Amino acid sequence: MISINIPNSVTTIGEKAFEYCSGLISINIPNSVTTIGEYAFSYCSGLTSVIIPNSVTIIGESAFWRCSGLTSITIPNSVTSIGGCAFAHCSGLTSVTIPNSVTSIGGGAFFGCSGLPSINIPNSVTSIGNRAFGNCSGLTSVTIPNSVTSIGYGAFGSCSGLTSVTIPSSVTSIGDGAFGDCSGLTSVTIPNSVTSIGDGVFDNCSGLTSVTIPNSVTSIGYRAFGNCSGLTSVTIPNSVTSIGESAFYSSGLTSVTIPNSVTSIGNYAFCYCSGLTSVISLIKEPFEIEEYVFYAYNDETRDGDYVFTSATLYVPAGTKLKYENTPAWNEFKNIVEGIENSVQGVVSDEEVKEKERYNVSGQEISSPQKGLNIVRYSDGSVRKVAVK
Repeated sequence: MISINIPNSVTTIGEKAFEYCSGLISINIPNSVTTIGEYAFSYCSGLTSVIIPNSVTIIGESAFWRCSGLTSITIPNSVTSIGGCAFAHCSGLTSVTIPNSVTSIGGGAFFGCSGLPSINIPNSVTSIGNRAFGNCSGLTSVTIPNSVTSIGYGAFGSCSGLTSVTIPSSVTSIGDGAFGDCSGLTSVTIPNSVTSIGDGVFDNCSGLTSVTIPNSVTSIGYRAFGNCSGLTSVTIPNSVTSIGESAFYSSGLTSVTIPNSVTSIGNYAFCYCSGLTSVISLIKEPFEIEEYVFYAYNDETRDGDYVFTSATLYVPAGTKLKYENTPAWNEFKNIVEGIENSVQGVVSDEEVKEKERYNVSGQEISSPQKGLNIVRYSDGSVRKVAVK
């Protein structure tokens, strides 16, 4: 076993300086050091702790890559950025302190730190890099501060222990697959600052039961909610114009409301949603869609064959004939005219809460309006309400 004291004359620990020193158990880094180079301590599996002095301003890429014995790390206030993969695959890491001086967390910075149970990201951080916390399977909670404006590709991908996340209103960009394969995630609130939900953002989030899509969102990307088997209902806001290919592929949806603002629906968007019983389309001028948008498994053979969904399609009054003449809407066996006919029974206000309210034209309204209102509740059910 080796312990090393680096002399005060050293200002830089160079690239790969101690790489593969598996017998290294401790090292004293003096205050003279300002830079820790790339791969400086990578594969030092015996290293259990390290104190980085306040003189250090740069922690290079992969500096502590695969230091599997490292259990804790304190990053000093002198550091402004954490390099890509700096602590990646430090599977023994159970605690880390990120100071307020850090403004960016590099791509893969803590990727594969499976023992890390929680992380506090300070208010100084403005960007979370691609896959920064990907594969942190032990991560159960994370606080994203209001300073963050972008969450990178796969930033929290495969964090299977993560149960809930609040995305602050400062965030304008959520990268593809940012929360993909987070099977423990049950609920998420997307802020009004977000304008698009990218490809695979919540793909394979099988535990997701609730999601709020704000009125700021204009597009829902490829497999954005694919394989979300626990998601039984979703309201797509009037701001959305595009629903991407396989957006809700093989999800648990039993009902879906499509607003009149939608002008394109990608193929397989609602494919294999075996529990789907009602599709409420508020589109007044139906456009042609691909044949597999609403396909499901063959219920008789379960051999992977495609058959068109058995769900009932509810359409605005006076549009049934248009739907019957538009591919592939005309594949629905049961098309019911009049959105109010989609009501699935009476709901007790004591049991559930109102989520959305629409007028008969399909426009979302913030408060009751005179006439017939369509109200959707937190359990996914809908009822018509006459307001005098």
